[in-house]
Amino acid sequence: MLDCRAILLLWLLPWVAHGRTVPRSSSPDWTQCQQLSQNLCTLAWSAHPREGPMDLLREEGGEEARNDVPHIQCGDGCDPQGLKNNSQMCLQRIHQGLVFYKQLLDSDIFTGEPSPLPDVSQLHTSVLGLSQLLQPEDHPWEITQRSSLSPSQQWQRPLLRSKILRSFQAFVATAARVFAHGAATLTEPLMPTA
Repeated sequence: MLDCRAILLLWLLPWVAHGRTVPRSSSPDWTQCQQLSQNLCTLAWSAHPREGPMDLLREEGGEEARNDVPHIQCGDGCDPQGLKNNSQMCLQRIHQGLVFYKQLLDSDIFTGEPSPLPDVSQLHTSVLGLSQLLQPEDHPWEITQRSSLSPSQQWQRPLLRSKILRSFQAFVATAARVFAHGAATLTEPLMPTA
């Protein structure tokens, strides 16, 4: 009787014979996502300006202004059962949020005067790295481009940075919990070597 390794090799033989790459699982490397998201959480919290009264500002704008900001919600399939059944919807939602915040980090809100926060470049790099890790190789998700942001005034930037960073912190904290659960329960065990 053939053992598991022989069956696996027979299954891979047609792929290798035709010069194709072996199909990768549609699931990400949960452990790597967990590490990157925890790093992103730490960076997001350390980048938040400590400016006293600005932390007490109430959210301004109507419901429309808050609808643009991505949130991970119950219907996104990021709960334990949703991740177990099909993690792609949740991962796509997290990817969309990362792309949204990357676009904000690229805007003049974070690049213009007054001088940007010291950790913004690290934050930007980490957001980019995690979003690329989530992007499936076989069928990339469509990226919705936001309409370009209108230029902000210099006096607005500290207020906008604070508001965006608070929202980003909540988003990455939720994403980090999703990846921690995925790493703990959805990571495929390594094949034992004989």
